[in-house]
Amino acid sequence: MKDLKTDLGIIGAGSAGLSVAAGAAQLGLQVVLFERGEMGGDCLNYGCVPSKALIAVAKVAHKVRGAARFGVQTDAPRIDWPAVKAHMERAIAAIAPHDSQARFEGLGVQVIREHARFLDERTVASASVRVRARRFVIATGSCARIPDIPGLGETPFLTNESIFHLDTLPRKLLILGAGPIGLELGQAFRRLGSDVTIVEAARTLGSADREAADLLAMRLRAEGVEILEGCKATKVSAGPTLEIESADGARRTLEGSHLLVAVGRTLALDDLDLHNAGVDPRRLSATLRTSNPRVWMLGDAAGRELFTHAAGWHASVFVRNVLFKARTPAHAQRIPSVVYCEPELAQIGLTEAQAPDAKAVRADFAANDRAVCEGESIGFAKLLIAKSGRLLGATILGPSAGELIAPLALAISSKLTVRTLTSPVLAYPTRSEIWKRAAGAYYTPALFSARTRALVSVLQRIP
Repeated sequence: MKDLKTDLGIIGAGSAGLSVAAGAAQLGLQVVLFERGEMGGDCLNYGCVPSKALIAVAKVAHKVRGAARFGVQTDAPRIDWPAVKAHMERAIAAIAPHDSQARFEGLGVQVIREHARFLDERTVASASVRVRARRFVIATGSCARIPDIPGLGETPFLTNESIFHLDTLPRKLLILGAGPIGLELGQAFRRLGSDVTIVEAARTLGSADREAADLLAMRLRAEGVEILEGCKATKVSAGPTLEIESADGARRTLEGSHLLVAVGRTLALDDLDLHNAGVDPRRLSATLRTSNPRVWMLGDAAGRELFTHAAGWHASVFVRNVLFKARTPAHAQRIPSVVYCEPELAQIGLTEAQAPDAKAVRADFAANDRAVCEGESIGFAKLLIAKSGRLLGATILGPSAGELIAPLALAISSKLTVRTLTSPVLAYPTRSEIWKRAAGAYYTPALFSARTRALVSVLQRIP
């Protein structure tokens, strides 16, 4: 076994690990990076990239089916599943060089494509090397959580790591979980021609703005996706056959051709021998430092917001604090979330349920001229505002909501007030006008009050 000494050892070549490795290496540190799987981690290979490529294809198919309402007559779309898979593979291949071993070795990072585990508080070993480092970063990501359901272990099922590699399009797809993954893939496969049933033990998108989540679920149901809320899976058997029980005790049996498990994520911390390093993953400081002061946990491994962009922010927190001696806490920034269905649902900051004392104002896309012209006017934008006028949160449901949440991320991170949103002159007609309309709704009661009318009356007498 080869012995190495280095400034920084990183376990995991996903978004957080790669971002730290690139920054540290370019700032002159010696870096050793361990990765036992694919470079780029879950997002590139099994998550964000293939799923968004699949959603893009499904959107095209849906547009073709709905073209007649715009006066465009077309034949029904025919889905070529091998070609759809090829599109996903091309998307991964186009992005992969940025995350490749060759690129990082070119930056001076020593990449070890092996599983690593801790030997002691400052030593990590793989099959061929033993690394002693001043600091370590654990960025091993997360994987699909597999629920304890009788029969599931003996029945073939899919997760996000396997569903994109199917040889054929599912005829009848059963999905456990109405979270972001379940809804996104459920709508996509329905649009591609699969029958889809989603089983959710609680409510659709349980942590999301309730109004937005319910409206999105209604849209999916209108497209033919069956969503069963408040239903617990009690047994799985070959077929697959899924037995479920609703809250009122009613039982039902579902039969499908494929079963997708999408009930959440679990941290990928097994086989790291964290106890050897004195690392308790339940004890993380505000800067993501562990109980071992030489070790940090970033990205999904930190068990906070399980998003690629959150992993990038965690990497920034590490570089700022460790390399530049800043004191930036991980909670210093609000992390936006997006459900990439159609319409998209994007949020940042607090929801009404989390801030019941805040003032909520909204504007509907039904009153947005661009949305009306495009025939996509379902949805709304909502702002949560403190008594001081400071923006606390925002929710938007509609096409391109993930893009439209960006100015609110800037406003909230800059601690701006709602007045900021009323100032810019925005191009007409654009969907982004909805934020100005929502902000204007905050001032409407005072602006058009009897007191304001009296003031205007007085001012009009002045020559």
